[in-house]
Amino acid sequence: MMTQSGQFSRRNFLTTVAATAGATLLPKALMAGPPQDPVVNSIQKDGKPSSREKIAWRVLPFPMKQVRLGEGPCKIAMEADRQYLRSLPPDRLLHTFRVNAGLPSSAQPLGGWEAPDCELRGHYAGGHYLSAAALMYASSGDEDLKRNANLVVAELSKCQAALKSGYLSAFPVEFFDRLRERQRVWAPFYTIHKIMAGLLDMYVYTGNEQALDMVQKMADWTAGYTGSLSYEHMQRVLGTEFGGMGEVLSNLYAITGKEYYLEVAQRFDKTQFLDPLAAHRDELKGLHVNTHIPQVIAAARYYELTGDRRYRDIAEYFWDEVVSERSYCTGGTSNGESWNTDPGKLSTELGPSTTECCCAYNMMKLTRHLFGWSADARLMDYYERVLFNHRLGTINPEDGTMMYYLPLASGYWKTFGKPFDSLWCCTGTGSEEYAKLTDTIYFHDDDSLYVNLYIDSQVEWPEKGLRFEQETRFPEAQGTTITVAGKDPAQLAINLRIPYWAQGGGVKINGNAVPAFSSPGSYLRLNRIWRNGDKIELSLPMGLHIDPMPDDQTIQAVMYGPLVLAGRLDPVSKELSYGDYEPKPGGQQKVPDIVANSDKPTAWIEPDATRSLTFHAVGQSQALTLIPLNRVIHERYSVYWKVNNKSA
Repeated sequence: MMTQSGQFSRRNFLTTVAATAGATLLPKALMAGPPQDPVVNSIQKDGKPSSREKIAWRVLPFPMKQVRLGEGPCKIAMEADRQYLRSLPPDRLLHTFRVNAGLPSSAQPLGGWEAPDCELRGHYAGGHYLSAAALMYASSGDEDLKRNANLVVAELSKCQAALKSGYLSAFPVEFFDRLRERQRVWAPFYTIHKIMAGLLDMYVYTGNEQALDMVQKMADWTAGYTGSLSYEHMQRVLGTEFGGMGEVLSNLYAITGKEYYLEVAQRFDKTQFLDPLAAHRDELKGLHVNTHIPQVIAAARYYELTGDRRYRDIAEYFWDEVVSERSYCTGGTSNGESWNTDPGKLSTELGPSTTECCCAYNMMKLTRHLFGWSADARLMDYYERVLFNHRLGTINPEDGTMMYYLPLASGYWKTFGKPFDSLWCCTGTGSEEYAKLTDTIYFHDDDSLYVNLYIDSQVEWPEKGLRFEQETRFPEAQGTTITVAGKDPAQLAINLRIPYWAQGGGVKINGNAVPAFSSPGSYLRLNRIWRNGDKIELSLPMGLHIDPMPDDQTIQAVMYGPLVLAGRLDPVSKELSYGDYEPKPGGQQKVPDIVANSDKPTAWIEPDATRSLTFHAVGQSQALTLIPLNRVIHERYSVYWKVNNKSA
């Protein structure tokens, strides 16, 4: 929601629906409860949802093969990712798997986290890569990429056969002996999860049956390993990061119907973490962030597959607490990979390692589950904030390389991984994210379309005989145009998200103004008979607003509509732009304090008359230019400003 200062609320995000958006403005379907004919979940094979869900999503995403991106920042990011994925040779991806299985390989090893001496090797090459390739195929129809991914699956199958037990990894099974004995080892189940998820995505999005067989063998091996441990022993094992094992095993159950996979999934319930959340207690301080967000995604899947309300309570409370109390202006969370403070204490947490990219990726995944249950527009406000400020801002459009952290301390810069010699966890989640930018723009129920994001794109709805084309240059353009195409007229509700940041607005149908609108943080429902050529024009005026630190109102970020603005500082060299996880020590640029009137907190900024989305400081000690953070690539920048009050 929007407070008087225009900022995104940090408290009770989910519990203030009626007070802020107006219950009478919610679609009738949301007030009436779930649809009578349960339509289901997040796992769809060829667009057909699983029938094993106990809890149906109220609204569903369209299969990605029915959505295509038009020109704009999302298409630029997707194409950069696609070219990066196409640049990765299958033999190099397979090298450490073959070596581990005793099979010959003469390929040059990859470096970084895929190097032969890295204990996490295989997480990207056999996992994230397959997920990203499968998702990219669904989003773009890239047959060459699908062919390469199928080759990797076939060769991994040979490795799995050579290892005999169903186990598949690029590191020896003895790593799991160390895990069992609680000896030091770097997250073996984390890597197993990535491989299983990659294989499952290859089945779901490309129809690769061999991949489904392989992931079941891996699940059977996991069942044997975990089944040999007592409950108490398994809880100790869960002290080592294990990724989304609960989620992938749940999804495997949803696809195969083999109930014991769901039982194995719940062996990965870490009670020390989940029990406080179920009791609505924030005990997150000191936790490694990306170890735990995937556990909440798993809880969301357990709720959908079992109907156990406790898991929904866990997911909703966690989401609300992280978004309200532990997120920055970009929607990102974490500092140095952890939550280091009590709730709402963020002003001391700005540094070169503020906001890990994996965390943003997983919070977006979790948000989609909550949105599927509720169709609450303000969940998409958060999703949009993370997408436009953290995700689009952390891929290099020049070569598709990706970031680990998005620094939010003033004077730092963006650091991208080396193409073949980094391959961090965030390279993996980034490879997936930019491959699936089509997955949330549009949702639907039986008789309604939800337009969640204003991104130039097209969606086909063959069951209705309709096609919708969204033409926009958002966020340069403050609105969008949607054209309906279809042979026959059709009765349908089109729900347009009115974002929290909208400063008024209006809508026209076929050039005629609609006399009603909707409050920020809700959907505007247009229910009528639609005909071929009908055109909707939506205006969403943007304005400047501030997002201060919850514990220090004098530390402020500036936003324009959904966009975090960054002050452009000095350029950095190519050497500084590539390499380590975070900016190298030294070279941080000093940033001046800002003097502003607290009654008019954005009056120190004025728009450039000649360049879109460009602003200048007024009345400050030095000249400053501000642009969207996602447009900063090879420059130092400032997001949060120390603001000193002056009298009007």
